[in-house]
Amino acid sequence: MDFIGTCLPDCSGINVNGTDLRNANLSGVNLNQADLSFVDLAGANLSNANLKDAYLYSANLTGADLTGANMTGADLRGADLTGATMPDGSLHD
Repeated sequence: MDFIGTCLPDCSGINVNGTDLRNANLSGVNLNQADLSFVDLAGANLSNANLKDAYLYSANLTGADLTGANMTGADLRGADLTGATMPDGSLHD
């Protein structure tokens, strides 16, 4: 999938399983209940994104910016968060 130049303000429930989204700018995007399993989000900007109840199973989030992201209830099993920035992010259950 090619998302270059695409504006994606509301992607709740989207299924992009296995997609390459390296360095994507997803700042402020609504990804509530999105299936991002096995997605490569290395270096992506997910600041202030809504990832509530999102499926991030085995996702690559190395170096991703998760500042202010809402990750309440997100499934992060097997996800790689090495070097990810999340100073104000929410991981509450």
